[in-house]
Amino acid sequence: MDGVRATLELADWRRRIADLYAEVRRTAAADPRAAWDLWRAAREALFREHPQSPVPLEQRSGFRAGHFDYDPRWRLDARLAPDPEAPDPHADDGPVPATPLALPVSAGGTMSFTRIGWVELPSPAGSARLAVYWLAGYAGGLFLPFRDGTNGGETYGAGRYLLDAAKAADLGGEPRNGTLILDFNFAYHPSCAFDARWACPLAPPENRLAFRVEAGERLA
Repeated sequence: MDGVRATLELADWRRRIADLYAEVRRTAAADPRAAWDLWRAAREALFREHPQSPVPLEQRSGFRAGHFDYDPRWRLDARLAPDPEAPDPHADDGPVPATPLALPVSAGGTMSFTRIGWVELPSPAGSARLAVYWLAGYAGGLFLPFRDGTNGGETYGAGRYLLDAAKAADLGGEPRNGTLILDFNFAYHPSCAFDARWACPLAPPENRLAFRVEAGERLA
C-alpha cells in the first residue's frame, strides 16, 4: 500500500506543477511579475508541505525558497534555430533520425535526449546561445538545462533548469513563429540540489554560460 500511495502522491505533485505552470502562462501574458510571484509562493508551499517534496523531511517545516530579485530584462522571446548538425529530414534518401545525445545524470550514468536546436540569448550579461533538447523517452518533452557563473556559490554547482516540459515546466511560445518564452526569473534547481537521493539530468558543456545569470532560484 505504501508504494501505491507514494506513486499517487507523485502523480499529484506533477498534477499540481502542471496546474501551476498553466496559471503562470495565463498570468504572464498580462503581468510577468505577478506570474513570478505566484510561481514562487506556490513552489515554496509545495516544497514545504507536499509528501513528494525533494527537500528532506526534517528540513521541510522551515523551508524558505531563495530567489534573485525579479529582473524583466531576463524575459526573452527567443527563436529556436534548427540544429545545423541534425540530419536533413527531407534528404533524397528519406528521413534520418537524429542521433540521441547522452546527457549526464547526477546519480551516475546518462539519459538520452535529442538536440533540436539553439536559442540565441541577447541577455543583460552578454550574448550567448543555449541548446534546447527533446527527451528521447516516451512522450518526450522540451528540456533546457544551463550552467552559469553563479553555480557553486549562490546556485547549485551542477546548474539549473529553465524548461522541463516532461514535468510541465513550460513557459510557452509561439509555434508558428518558431519561438519559445525563456524567462530566467523562473530558473529553478533540479531535485538533486536538495537531496542526493534524486537522480537528475544535468547541463552538458555546450550549455555552460560564461557569465552570471542573476535571476531565478538561488540557494544562498
